[in-house]
Amino acid sequence: MSFETWLAFIIAASIILVIPGPTILLVISHSIRYGQNAALPLIAGVAAGDLIAMTVSLAGLGVIMATSATLFMIFKVAGAMYLIYLGIKMWRSHNSYQLDLQTHEAPKSRTQLFSNAFLVTVLNPKASIFFIAFFPQFMNPAASHSIQLLGYGTTFITLAILNAALYAMFASRIRRFLRTPVSAKIFHRGGAAALVGAGLITLSARQS
Repeated sequence: MSFETWLAFIIAASIILVIPGPTILLVISHSIRYGQNAALPLIAGVAAGDLIAMTVSLAGLGVIMATSATLFMIFKVAGAMYLIYLGIKMWRSHNSYQLDLQTHEAPKSRTQLFSNAFLVTVLNPKASIFFIAFFPQFMNPAASHSIQLLGYGTTFITLAILNAALYAMFASRIRRFLRTPVSAKIFHRGGAAALVGAGLITLSARQS
């Protein structure tokens, strides 16, 4: 793995990661709702989900999912339904829409925040296929595959953590602009609608 190839991988991966997907939408909505205290469990959930999806994909599941319509559908429906569930739950939340700018709404647990981010990430059916399609473009067939995969994998997870952290920081700072119950309600409902929309988009995704 040459430095030039590694740099090209970083640039390409960064461009892909910065585009908000279901995972980032979840990070944004939860960071706005719970504040900076939610950042660490959310980031950890994203990292763990990406790590497992990448490991499973490169172990061969990505190929199976790309060729098996049944298995692809199982992952797709499971991930989509979970996103829709989170969106509906957020929409129906009975908590006040007035955000206290001095304190943050306390989540039920850090474990719940972690599990939400982890499940949305790992159940994204496109994730496994993405890894097995993306990584080989930067690999040298004459070099050790395991060393290259380890290097690229570590780089990608690091970039994913940084990307999620930046989005979480940005979203938590937006809270200070939600000064009225009306604006807070709009943002709350917007985040819920975004999660449901992401679930519907995932559900309608075609096998490629």
